[in-house]
Amino acid sequence: MEGALTGDTTMAMVVYVLYLVGLATALAAIIGVVLAHIQRNKEIGTWLETHYTYQVRTFWIGLLYMCIGGVTVVAFGLGFLIIAATWVWIAVRTILGISRLSRRETVPDPDTWLW
Repeated sequence: MEGALTGDTTMAMVVYVLYLVGLATALAAIIGVVLAHIQRNKEIGTWLETHYTYQVRTFWIGLLYMCIGGVTVVAFGLGFLIIAATWVWIAVRTILGISRLSRRETVPDPDTWLW
């Protein structure tokens, strides 16, 4: 964690909450990723940029795996497991992001595909 981390965390928290709501309704997640893209461009070079990068990647990687799950449901029936695992992955990443944000910590590796 950097020294005195300053910055308004409200919008980053809004995006995380939209992602949690987005687990029930995709529209909230779409609004969240649009906000994250806009904010990331405003926060270049700040600690909050790591959160917005993490949020953007969470959306796009999650969408990729949801699409793979959707295709494999039709083709193999295995897609339900992929979709469930993706849902859990999104929830865990979002909760970890909220936790880090509330402690005013950067995301250590915002480009990771893991947690």
